Amino acid sequence: MADAIFEDGRLAEIYDPLDPDRTDLDAYIALVGEFGIRSVLDIGCGTGTFACLLARMERDVTGIDPAGASLDVARRKPGAAQVRWLQGDATALPPLQVDMVTMTGNVAQVFLTDEAWGSTLEAAHEALKPDGLLVFEVRDPVREAWRGWTRDQSFRRIELPGVGLIETWVDVTEISPPLVSFRHTFIFEVDGAVLVSDSTLRFRDMAEVEDTLRTSGFVLEEVRDAPDRPGREFVFIATRRNRGMLKQEPRRRLR
Repeated sequence: MADAIFEDGRLAEIYDPLDPDRTDLDAYIALVGEFGIRSVLDIGCGTGTFACLLARMERDVTGIDPAGASLDVARRKPGAAQVRWLQGDATALPPLQVDMVTMTGNVAQVFLTDEAWGSTLEAAHEALKPDGLLVFEVRDPVREAWRGWTRDQSFRRIELPGVGLIETWVDVTEISPPLVSFRHTFIFEVDGAVLVSDSTLRFRDMAEVEDTLRTSGFVLEEVRDAPDRPGREFVFIATRRNRGMLKQEPRRRLR
């Protein structure tokens, strides 16, 4: 079951207007060009921003997400008609053979158990061509991003067209490494509605991620910085075992 922030229709509608800056996707768009990618599976596509960007670049795109409300938003975006939208998790994918599988926006951290993460990696492996790429990002746990998830640091009062004034903030509710739980609160001034969304993320370090990739049949080729968040996140680039697209020796940014 998806978190309310993605599954509740009222919250899904304001997800993009509240956070319109998607420069985090620039690194993924650049990789598509760098490696001549023609087909992409976007796991955890959410409201479809990345999938629709790719579709407008004339790429063959499949987006999958468990949250129906987010997919409803996605289907109304420019380029959406050219995307194949699927509701569910990666284990429910039909047969695919794509050049690249992506998980943007720290989607890789929503898989809390080893079983759920392993199943997702295995599904990505099955969906890729033999020389295909898996690309995703995670927050570096050493940076303890959750320390900024407080009402004092996250409070916003913002006017959204067609919605009105909204107050929103986030609070950490539990820290139990490697899991961190937090709550988003939204107050709609127009009717006083108070909606909350509870979430939990898993913070895996570089060594753990590399281990899980190897177990699932991937070769880790490179770990890059997220250009818009240098030093705070890891961007993993991996290939299906035996026929990697990258010719150079694997390069890793180690701590």
